[in-house]
Amino acid sequence: MKSKTNTLHTARLKNNCPTCFGTDGLEITFTQNEKETPLFKKPDATIEHTLFCHTCKNSIYPVNWTEDIERVFDYNKKIAETNKQYLKVKPLFYILVVVAIVLVAAVVYVLIPKI
Repeated sequence: MKSKTNTLHTARLKNNCPTCFGTDGLEITFTQNEKETPLFKKPDATIEHTLFCHTCKNSIYPVNWTEDIERVFDYNKKIAETNKQYLKVKPLFYILVVVAIVLVAAVVYVLIPKI
């Protein structure tokens, strides 16, 4: 099973960094993992986030966030959650379903005596 990470939303913030107090370096990124098997693709229900300051080159963890950063985070999280959950079926799944239906029909045809 392969796993792939998709970036849902990235935004540059104008808030002060809690570490270096710079106003132009904060960037928040929302990502979502997607599981891929030979039969289907399905994204995880959880959306992960990272807040990184390009000025001081540090990750800012939620413990250090100010109220302003939390407000902007909530706004951007609503934007990132616009992607819905889905289940994308691959062609191999359809082939297996058709083969199963044909096998069941053949078994029923052979086992039921003709009247």
